[in-house]
Amino acid sequence: MTSSKTKPPLDMIQDPIGSTIKKMTIPMVMAMMALMSFNLIDTFFIGLMGTEPLAAISFTFPITFTVISLAIGLGIGTSAVTAKALGQGDKISAKQNATSALIISILLVVALCTIGIFTIEPLFTLLGADASTLVFIKEYMYVWYIGSCFLVLPMVGNSVLRASGDTKTPSQVMAFGGLINAILDPILIFGFGPIPALGMAGAALASLISWVVGTFTILYILAFSRNLIFRHLPTWSQFKSSCGIIMKIALPAAGANMLTPMAMAIMTAIVALYGKEAVAAFGVGSRIESIASMVVLALSMSLPPFISQNFGAGKMERVKEAYVTTSRFVLIWQFGIYCLLLLLAWPIAMAFSSDPNVIEILTWFIWIMPLGYGAQGIIILTNSSFNALHKPMDALMLSVLRLFVFFVPISYVCGLIWGVHGLFVGGVIGNGLMMLVSAFWFRKYLTTVEHSTVSLGLGTHK
Repeated sequence: MTSSKTKPPLDMIQDPIGSTIKKMTIPMVMAMMALMSFNLIDTFFIGLMGTEPLAAISFTFPITFTVISLAIGLGIGTSAVTAKALGQGDKISAKQNATSALIISILLVVALCTIGIFTIEPLFTLLGADASTLVFIKEYMYVWYIGSCFLVLPMVGNSVLRASGDTKTPSQVMAFGGLINAILDPILIFGFGPIPALGMAGAALASLISWVVGTFTILYILAFSRNLIFRHLPTWSQFKSSCGIIMKIALPAAGANMLTPMAMAIMTAIVALYGKEAVAAFGVGSRIESIASMVVLALSMSLPPFISQNFGAGKMERVKEAYVTTSRFVLIWQFGIYCLLLLLAWPIAMAFSSDPNVIEILTWFIWIMPLGYGAQGIIILTNSSFNALHKPMDALMLSVLRLFVFFVPISYVCGLIWGVHGLFVGGVIGNGLMMLVSAFWFRKYLTTVEHSTVSLGLGTHK
């Protein structure tokens, strides 16, 4: 423990690029594999309650992901400013920003979830939920909203650890929390011994308990084991200064991330036109997408600290090489995942539902949508890289283009032509077109930076 206070786990501005990113990403992949598997278990147990509860949890996904997106945005802002400060050798500013970020996250999430509690019925009715489905949604969301602060704090805290080069500890915290959730799910949903069956509320309560454990664990690590945050509240001037720096990146990043659940909400409303079975299949498919894209998601968390620290140290050539290397890897990896899912589509669909209509739609989802996950991965990495370079508005614009110019409109048009299967085809086409735009945009930015550097006679460091 002593060495961890004085020496970072990895030297991101000196160590070889490929091996450094690999060492940072593998722990995140393992953690996300465990965490997302537990989330699928969560969906599996809810599916045992019937099609309506499964449809209900599918309706909640865009809304819960909105809160999660806020946390992701705050984590992105926190990681970017903390990693840059560490790259510049300014450890005091790094601690100040990290401490302030945790306080900001509490204030924002409390405000957002208070509004959410009072708008459950009108909001989900707008999304297409009927009265019978709304009963299950209310059971789940009341508990979920109340405990959401304990979800956000570990997410922001983990971003501080990743900014310092430590991806192993956040991975362990994430995996442990997911394990707790998976163990408690069947107990609280169906009851066990003296514990009554709580149904949908039990699923939310299992998540809440795992979040509480994660919160106290990560705060202890940050404050005592790693000395990455202050053990006291920052002064008002410190807090105000950090707020300005963090929110300049966090708000556009959170906004960009919130566009995804907004688009998912629109897509869910469109899918709802095809019936509850289609909504249930789409919800399960979205969770399978998370599993299939977990390596990309892990890279989107390990790559930004690497980029931010090298950005702070002025080593833009390392930034470019890291982006190109990870992009190539993602395309190859996701094509392999697609080939695997082609073979497993039918048994996966049968594992999550006994309804033949749900099975058929979910099978088509798995046959079609993963073909675009490689392109989607490039888009995700480009967005996270722009945020790491303190260019959040570029990332926000890319998100707007992807979701509301390409993904949703093309999916909708294809759905009109080919039905629910056309929605999936449209999603693949939209992701493919947006990948080309994202890669061109990022390469153009790097070329501009390199030319500016050369014209100033500064050069770059490798």
